[in-house]
Amino acid sequence: MYELLKIEGRARRGRFTTPHGVVETPVFMNVGTVAAIKGAVSTEDLERIGTQVELSNTYHLHVRPGDKIIKQMGGLHKFMSWNKPILTDSGGFQVFSLAGIRKIKEEGVTFRSHIDGHKIFMGPEESMQIQSNLASTIAMAFDECPPALAERKYVEASVARTTRWLERCIKEMKRLNSLDDTINKEQMLFGINQGAIYEDIRIEHAKRLAEYDLPGYAIGGLAVGETHEEMYRILDAVVPVLPQNKPIYLMGVGTPANILEAVERGVDFFDCVYPTRNGRHAHVYTNHGKINLMNAKYETDSSPIEEGCGCPTCQRYSRGYIRHLLKAKEMLGMRLCVLHNLYFYNNMMTEIRDSLDKGCFHDYKKAKLAAMEGQDEN
Repeated sequence: MYELLKIEGRARRGRFTTPHGVVETPVFMNVGTVAAIKGAVSTEDLERIGTQVELSNTYHLHVRPGDKIIKQMGGLHKFMSWNKPILTDSGGFQVFSLAGIRKIKEEGVTFRSHIDGHKIFMGPEESMQIQSNLASTIAMAFDECPPALAERKYVEASVARTTRWLERCIKEMKRLNSLDDTINKEQMLFGINQGAIYEDIRIEHAKRLAEYDLPGYAIGGLAVGETHEEMYRILDAVVPVLPQNKPIYLMGVGTPANILEAVERGVDFFDCVYPTRNGRHAHVYTNHGKINLMNAKYETDSSPIEEGCGCPTCQRYSRGYIRHLLKAKEMLGMRLCVLHNLYFYNNMMTEIRDSLDKGCFHDYKKAKLAAMEGQDEN
């Protein structure tokens, strides 16, 4: 259940109640693709840095260790020792990212494992079955993510198929949630809006999705080749058409600036690999832009990554020490950077929620963007 607590312009402050706990929105979901955050970050760490929702990937867990093994182990929550909400991506994005080794048909998609090359078939029913075995809190509908710059005719056919696939997902989830051996019989299904950068296709698809009265709605197929301006234009067109009494999730986005812009346009849920990926490569976020700890000027820098930061890294360690770890290829260096970056994102979401509670989000956004703008280090 989604409760709308406050509105400022189109920005929304909400609360989403799930079988695994309450999520305060807007929220950033920390990405643990294979049931772990890359960079040696544990579930205890996630609790410590204020993570509300963890996100894992259906395709990757199906390939390894296998969703049936995870079901035997009691589901994803028990498997990774995490008792808060988990969202699982449907595997649909892999249909996009594995374009060179897949074949799309009405029944579903055939592609080859990125690990050993064996053939995999995944359609709406298979995706729902895998996600039911994983027993995540929120399951995503199986969709096709067409390239942002794909031709109109292809996008129209793709979106129509995604809608037909959604109907099959709804039917299969209802069946699975009624079975005696299903771990999470209250698993929720979010539908995904597609349509590349064609506003009219996006709007029509959003209207169609709204008819299904799902627990939540996602906007997919953005941040995959279009400009930021095109992405914001699509959000301006689509978000108002989606049900306003349900959470809205912008998939795979993005930078702190992207998130601030999308919150202003009414988005509630976000996920992105940027904080972990950047952290593993020595790029860390601050309120004055990203810095690169590999730069020589930090060699003898005894200050934390950011003064006043409440993350576990900044409480104890200096830029100089972390730089040494990274240069020496010690895993601890990556871990400390990833911890800081995830804390930065989670803390920014707390600041966003607080500013919405106080009715000053617009001022907060303006100040945050001005402080970070154009100060990133290479």
